[in-house]
Amino acid sequence: MVPMSSTDANLSEDQKQLLLDLARDSIYEGLAGGRLMPQVQEYPPALQEHGASFVTLNIHERLRGCIGTLEAYQPLVLDVVEHAYAAAFRDPRFPRLTQQEYELVDVHISLLGKPQEIHYSSEADLIGQLRPGTDGLILEEGSYRGTFLPSVWESLQNPEDFLRQLKRKAGLPMNYWSETIIIKRYTTESIS
Repeated sequence: MVPMSSTDANLSEDQKQLLLDLARDSIYEGLAGGRLMPQVQEYPPALQEHGASFVTLNIHERLRGCIGTLEAYQPLVLDVVEHAYAAAFRDPRFPRLTQQEYELVDVHISLLGKPQEIHYSSEADLIGQLRPGTDGLILEEGSYRGTFLPSVWESLQNPEDFLRQLKRKAGLPMNYWSETIIIKRYTTESIS
């Protein structure tokens, strides 16, 4: 199967709802001590294609878990099910989701397009190329790596702040700069 990008996913509203339902079912099964194991061939062809996703959980508009992948390596239906489970029970920033929280949780799925490297001549040039509200970014510098989904622009609207906080997330000082930093951008299709 060929990895898809967010622009060629073209999921119907029914397929998007199916992914949301699967994400919630995966969390529900996890609360019961089990794991949801979908049979890929039983789903529409678009959901059988390889896809990269992040599943974000919020309670009262506050982050409660977020896990995903940047590269498509498995069928989208499995990717969403695995990341929903991991966001609820394996995000190291939070304790395991409880039954009470499950009743309150909002599930959001981001389908990622294929990352594209941004070529720049300076930090100012890079900042000038960023598209607030549109770009997700991946920062790589040696063994340091971090990403922000496009939804992070909602809380970090200034491109300079967005990049500085991404460096911090990757484990670098916020004022760090090197000509060897690799920056890739991607877009997402949001489902909630």
